[in-house]
Amino acid sequence: MRLANTWSFVGARLRDHKAQLRFCLRLTLAGLLAFAFAQLWSFPLRGLWAVLTAVIVTQMSVGGSLQATAEYVVGTLGGAIYASAVAVLVPHNTTPALAAVLALSIGPLALLAALNPRFRVAPFTAVIVLLVSNEFRQSPIESAIYRVLEVLLGGGSAIVVSLLILPERAHVRALDAAARILDRLAQVLSELLAGFTRQLEASTIARIQNEIGAAVAGFQGITADVERERLAHLAPEVDHGPLSRTLLRLRHDFVILGRAAVAPLPDPFARRLSPLLMRLGESAGDDLHSTVAALLSRRPPPSLEAVDAAFAAYAAEFAALRKEGITRTLESQEVERIFALGFALEQLHRNLADLQRCAMESARSPKQKGQKR
Repeated sequence: MRLANTWSFVGARLRDHKAQLRFCLRLTLAGLLAFAFAQLWSFPLRGLWAVLTAVIVTQMSVGGSLQATAEYVVGTLGGAIYASAVAVLVPHNTTPALAAVLALSIGPLALLAALNPRFRVAPFTAVIVLLVSNEFRQSPIESAIYRVLEVLLGGGSAIVVSLLILPERAHVRALDAAARILDRLAQVLSELLAGFTRQLEASTIARIQNEIGAAVAGFQGITADVERERLAHLAPEVDHGPLSRTLLRLRHDFVILGRAAVAPLPDPFARRLSPLLMRLGESAGDDLHSTVAALLSRRPPPSLEAVDAAFAAYAAEFAALRKEGITRTLESQEVERIFALGFALEQLHRNLADLQRCAMESARSPKQKGQKR
């Protein structure tokens, strides 16, 4: 029984980290493929730079590998051309002269890298071209050619492996990341709303905000890889921009809710609004979970009828409290928090409707043939 439980635990952990294990396999195979190809030519150091390039540019998704390879090749080409030109034009037979040539090569390329991130590998390439050429008694031009060829070989190996060996599409990763964000929002919404009925620790609110912020930032990075795959016709023609913007707006709604939830609502607001807030949190949480299922299965999301009813009930009760003039008996800080809560809920309602439209657009877009989830 203990052995069965162990295997079950290991199997669950492996399933939870399928993407990471696939990346591990692709990275290993990309390095081995580059090494194997490098043995067909007489590259210095047995193809060291081809293997290093394959390891560096292999990313979690195909789109990420394409972008990393393109930037690495552009930076290498620029650095190799410039460094070899400086080395040819400036004699460097002595150590001080070599240091001067290094300075002339690194300085301008460092400025170029600061102005354009695509060239961030250029200074590194210049150093390799100059020092390796001296070490192996090669001309700077010969060293530059070897460097560019090895980078092309390593980048090509990375792309081939990314496309053929358990390919991980950024489009699928984006949907999975969005699903995790929405699941987390559904979990913490009721927790934040509970702060209006009982005291929440400031550290708890900060932890929630940091988690959501990091997840949304990560999703925006993945959508950039999706766009590259779309340009290469490797992903469905679906634009994740609206979904990215909606997730960012939802994150802002939760920031406002967290700031307003630093203390419970005063009576009679707490007594009359708390049940409605709990109902609202449950309805919105259920809608977020349903939207997750809709996004992953590419089917239309459910109706917002229950969510609309919960928000309407809260708004009606809040309007009744205002009509009774109860807000006039409160301190200014309490009034500000109550109206901040109302504003955040109003924006949350609108953004949930936008999220439903994003899921609807995803369901309408054509599925990529042979796409694996």
